[in-house]
Amino acid sequence: MMQPRDKRILVVDDEPAMRHMLRLVLEKERYAVVEAGGGEEALAILSREAFAAILCDIRMPGMDGTAFLRQLASRGQAETVIMMSAYGSIDSAITCMKEGAYDYISKPFKPDEVVLTLRKAEERQRLRLENDRLRQELAARPGSSELVGTSPALRAVLALVERVAPTSSPVLVTGETGTGKELVARALHRRSVRGDGPFIAVNCSAIPATLVESELFGHVRGAFTGAERERQGLFAAASGGTLFLDEIGDLPLELQPKLLRVLQEKEIRPVGANQARAVDVRVVAATARDLTEAGRRGTFRSDLFFRLAVVEIRIPPLRERCEDIALLADTFLRRSAAAQQRPLPLLTPEVLTRLQHHSWPGNVRELENVMEKAVLFSRNGIIDLAELPLTSGEGLDREGGLAGLSLKEVTARSEEACIRQALAASGGNRTQAAKRLQVSLRNLMYKIKEYGI
Repeated sequence: MMQPRDKRILVVDDEPAMRHMLRLVLEKERYAVVEAGGGEEALAILSREAFAAILCDIRMPGMDGTAFLRQLASRGQAETVIMMSAYGSIDSAITCMKEGAYDYISKPFKPDEVVLTLRKAEERQRLRLENDRLRQELAARPGSSELVGTSPALRAVLALVERVAPTSSPVLVTGETGTGKELVARALHRRSVRGDGPFIAVNCSAIPATLVESELFGHVRGAFTGAERERQGLFAAASGGTLFLDEIGDLPLELQPKLLRVLQEKEIRPVGANQARAVDVRVVAATARDLTEAGRRGTFRSDLFFRLAVVEIRIPPLRERCEDIALLADTFLRRSAAAQQRPLPLLTPEVLTRLQHHSWPGNVRELENVMEKAVLFSRNGIIDLAELPLTSGEGLDREGGLAGLSLKEVTARSEEACIRQALAASGGNRTQAAKRLQVSLRNLMYKIKEYGI
């Protein structure tokens, strides 16, 4: 019986004894093995069969491993290739990896080395497929990668994004944690001439200080202990596109002059390299910190701040754009309900009022989290205050809160919040909003006028 594709391995080696040994090792691990005595034979097999991985010798008569890799690339085939070398030539193996090989193992090798390398290749392929699936899901969700809202504060941000996106100037995005700084960076990228290029995001606070330079600029082989292979940095990886440097305020002080030089000279110098290399990258940085104050304290260079902040885009916190809460809540409800494969629940007027008067210290990210939990714990298709995972009383005093209001005033606020949510969810279509609210269009028009919506 034919094994599934994810267990089929093609072994390419001109030595029959080596192919036989690998067959025994791999079949013991329940792989299905097909043998080829050289590169030409392997290409012929690949033209009619598919494999999860290929084990290929580097030194072979006729078509060697490097030429075989080039032929694979010219055909557009994406099989995972692991090279084998009996000559202890790491340079040859590295050359093969530059041609597209996943990894290499040196002969003589232990059977466990082969199996472990294949297992790592399988895990990489599984993660790649999972990432592709998630990207497709995200692309299919309306508004999943867009800033959501119609408030004047957000419209001002979007207008600035549209104005700045076509340029190549650096942009500094500022705002509290959870406001959507990366969404602004992605919007700048999509609307620019670099939109078809790579978008690379890196959190500067998540990289150990000793590795930041290598991570950003790359390194050459032998640059430091453990640098056995040349590594491409994130600037090079983002060439032709956008590099998003999140939490730029956490960039080590000693690295800041080097980043400034890259912004000024449009070139990088990998760690250990003798020559600089030109790069074509737009830098968008983001921070929740006050970099002006950091400059006064001496923890962030003022000249770097001015170079990054050619254009500064400030994202307002959610408490400054309360008009967007109803639409955001509806968006997150729909997204969470679809992800959890549950019916779309309804928010009670009391819940809408509660959301409108919460202080939202975690901003949009907190609201998304609250809606996801609310969907999870909702009963009978309704989300009421009992299912709302907010700390009791938190944020209710903002802008006066509900304390001291009459029942009539509380009811009016709840009614207004419901109408705003329905209008936002229906894109401003009043007929659809009336249907959502189960009231006549005439009644809805009266209420809209009454509340000045």
